[in-house]
Amino acid sequence: MPHFSALTWRILAFNALALLIMIGGVIAVQSSGRGLVQERISGMQQEAQIVAGAIAQYATDDETRTLNVSMAEPLLRQLIAPTRLRARLYLPTGHLVLDTRLLLARYSVKSAPLPALDRWSQIKEWGRRIYDGLMGVRPFAQPEQYSEGGSDGRVYPEVMEALNGNAASTERVDDQNKLVLSVAVPVQGISALYGALFVSTEGGDIDDILRAERFTLFEVCLVALAVMLLSSFYLASTIGEPVRRLAAAADRVRQGAGGRDAIPGFPERNDEIGDLADSFKEMTAALYARIDAIERFAADVAHELKNPLTSLSSAMEMLVRAKDDETRARLLALVRADVKRIDRLITDISDASRLDAELNREAHSAIELSHLLETIVEIYAVTESGVRVELNDALPPGTKVMGHDEKLGQVFRNLIDNAMSFSPKTGSIRVAAGLHHAFARVTVDDDGPGIPEENLESIFERFYTERPGESFGRNSGLGLSIARQITQNAGGRIWAENRFDEKGVKLGARFIVELPVA
Repeated sequence: MPHFSALTWRILAFNALALLIMIGGVIAVQSSGRGLVQERISGMQQEAQIVAGAIAQYATDDETRTLNVSMAEPLLRQLIAPTRLRARLYLPTGHLVLDTRLLLARYSVKSAPLPALDRWSQIKEWGRRIYDGLMGVRPFAQPEQYSEGGSDGRVYPEVMEALNGNAASTERVDDQNKLVLSVAVPVQGISALYGALFVSTEGGDIDDILRAERFTLFEVCLVALAVMLLSSFYLASTIGEPVRRLAAAADRVRQGAGGRDAIPGFPERNDEIGDLADSFKEMTAALYARIDAIERFAADVAHELKNPLTSLSSAMEMLVRAKDDETRARLLALVRADVKRIDRLITDISDASRLDAELNREAHSAIELSHLLETIVEIYAVTESGVRVELNDALPPGTKVMGHDEKLGQVFRNLIDNAMSFSPKTGSIRVAAGLHHAFARVTVDDDGPGIPEENLESIFERFYTERPGESFGRNSGLGLSIARQITQNAGGRIWAENRFDEKGVKLGARFIVELPVA
């Protein structure tokens, strides 16, 4: 037996349940077969009244008010022959005078199945009765038993009712448990009752019609079941199988057994499954990109720590060989500088490694950008850095951006610190803010030497630093990289460019930060 997923079984179960409810409802509506039985009785009653009227018109004597049996016999034979009914004609005394079973050739040979004798035949008979009861061919409640009344029609209640001038009908079952319908109508003229016409079906006529009807319903149910199975398997294959493949691919990625293209794609599907596959592929690509970034970061950290450690090792070896105090003091100063540099690198590396987790863990909030910039500029105003920091805020009042206030503050502090490291002591740093389309744009200008055009993008890489000689070793090269990471997490972007005057002389560098307005 093929292995089906739980989703396939659910689809099959729910579709089968809906189909069974529908089939059960149809069978329940038609289970009694009352519509067909009542329609058959009504038709028999109309036929019996027509025959009784013809007999009363052409086979009676008005003067003696008696029934002419010799004239009624051919009339009854001709009128009943086209039907599948049995007709019996009774006198007002209840005496039987005509019976089409003795008049028509179709009754010359009558066959009936023998009752079940062996155990297997009895079991099949009971099974057939149970099937007939479930399918509505024969109710479980047993109707009145039919028996031949002989020459006296008064044994039948409907005949007695007809002899009283009223039409009546009855449902019975014969000894083969087959339905027999009977109708009795009076044969009467204007002022005389000539007898009663008793019309009945042969046992099994209605049963055969009901069984044929139920068998047709059974065939329709089989077709519906086949369609349900095909549609369920198709639905399961278009939903369950792609989901199973995605789950298996995700397991392979988790176990490290799959490559970077382990997640299957379904480009032909323009539905939720295709969207899920695309999301999985993008998530896997982002995961591998993060892994690559971590690996590069680890390699960069090892490289950056190796330089001061090498310098520190060389200084320690030379310190042992130093012969005068001046040389030893100079080497000790170098050792202290390398230790500070290592400490600063470890601190910055620790901050950078925690940054990504903090950005993903903390929720964004609306931040009033003007207030944030004013606070940062005031902090630099009270410090004795020698370089002036000026703010030109042209943002509309109440302009807000989404992000982390502390992290966005770190972006602008890093840019201002970077500008200070390149600006002359008597220079100034100008921070300007304004709206640019749907973004809040903040620029930081300095009066430094500018940035080489080929390095306008590489300065945002980790550990990249290119500073004046006296500033060497004082920066880890992570500030601009951290600023870009925070800005991108807030949905914005950051880049650098140079400022020029009318003659094309470089005036300094400019850093631009754009953040979407909340």
